[in-house]
Amino acid sequence: MQQTQQREIPERMSWARAMIFATGFFFISAIFIGQLPGYVFLQMTAATLQGLEIGSLALAAVGIGAFIVIQVIVLLFDPKPLVLPRVFSVLGFLFAAGGLALLLWAVLTGNQYFPHAGSTWNPVLGGTLLWFEPGAVDFAMVGATLLGIGIAMMFYAELAVREQRNPDRSDPGTTPAIRTMIGLAASLLLLFMVFYTFVDDKGLARFFDPTSGVAQTQLIIDLVINSILGIAIFLALGAFALRLHYLMRPVRKRTMSRFYLIGALGLAQMGVIFFLVWLLVYPAITWMHSWTFIGLGDYLTLCAKKTAVPASCSFSAQFGYLVDAIITTTFFFALMGSIWAWKTNRNLVVIGGVVITAVLGLATLLVHLHPNEVLIALLLCGGILIVATLWTNVARREFAIVGENNLGCIGMWLVVGTCLFIYLASFAFFAIPGFNETEPNIPFVPGVAIYASDKGRPDAIIMMLIIGALAGIQFFFLVRNRYKV
Repeated sequence: MQQTQQREIPERMSWARAMIFATGFFFISAIFIGQLPGYVFLQMTAATLQGLEIGSLALAAVGIGAFIVIQVIVLLFDPKPLVLPRVFSVLGFLFAAGGLALLLWAVLTGNQYFPHAGSTWNPVLGGTLLWFEPGAVDFAMVGATLLGIGIAMMFYAELAVREQRNPDRSDPGTTPAIRTMIGLAASLLLLFMVFYTFVDDKGLARFFDPTSGVAQTQLIIDLVINSILGIAIFLALGAFALRLHYLMRPVRKRTMSRFYLIGALGLAQMGVIFFLVWLLVYPAITWMHSWTFIGLGDYLTLCAKKTAVPASCSFSAQFGYLVDAIITTTFFFALMGSIWAWKTNRNLVVIGGVVITAVLGLATLLVHLHPNEVLIALLLCGGILIVATLWTNVARREFAIVGENNLGCIGMWLVVGTCLFIYLASFAFFAIPGFNETEPNIPFVPGVAIYASDKGRPDAIIMMLIIGALAGIQFFFLVRNRYKV
């Protein structure tokens, strides 16, 4: 019998769907090639290396924690459970309970950073705890990481139990539960943006208690706001996790190995590298400062006091530029490799893209858990997780809206205008935070109505809402007309 080879019909992707893919890849490129190298450079060349230690440990926790969650998914769904789901339910409960207890203890008792300036234990190299300087560990970050890992374990264990009862392995798409979680998360984040524009948390604390107890009042206010934003984070994260589970379910035999590859060779390796940076930064700078060959020690390191090495030392700008170039080049070639692998290994690129986007959102939160930054960090994390969920929603090839109509003149204006509006709205959204590593391109100061010292400036929020609404209108017509690429 003669066998004929079937030719694969090329996918007719719509411009609306392609635009969401492009937005996700552009975000990853901006973070990996621009923001992350700039953050590392800033912390390396700062007057103290405390920020580098805290940031490195947070990035290590994100990478290793994400790998643990991926390992749990592989053990539960590759393609059958290799470990009883109830085992992860118990482990998840222990992780979540311990993480929540540590998080609350660190925030409510003022013991967020360790070691303290007055504590000593086997000090070496001028440190307080071994060679670590004060504030090298953020207990709130550690607690939040354990809490997230525990909830993820319980979540996927419950999904595995349900799959044992139901043999259906199809992809139901964006279910009402996913839409509800996305809608609630977006609504909570939008309400917070409007509230924070008019009311500053420090000003509200002074409003309720103008004479004494301002710190305690602000702690209560921030705890309430953080809890609301935390609910939004878990809703967005739950929608992403459930959508990714449905996306991979019909094709696990083709995607699970790639999913493990992302965790083992990508996230875990990154986590180990940043953990070693946190662990060895002070011994490394002490060793580098002793280099006498052609003056490399003084060229690569800067020490305010020659008698206080490494406590008063940081890396020079020249060494920071070198590390910056290495990080930028590495991620640039990785992104170019994803373009090369798009046609031959699309599952790896798509799954890697959505997972890395979600991990970047969580990294934004864990790196900025300082009391002065956590509110905006929660907002940014929620927004990034919503983008990752929307990207996962359009990643289904078999049920995706395909292009049917030629672009034409109006379609070209819709594509160009929507891209421009998405860029400007995103630019305004990421101009909201006042982090040290971000430049205030568009002014934003909370507290237009109630403020602590200076009256608020809502420029970034106003721009984001107006331009975002225009982008939504244009995107609606782009979807409606089904233009094909």
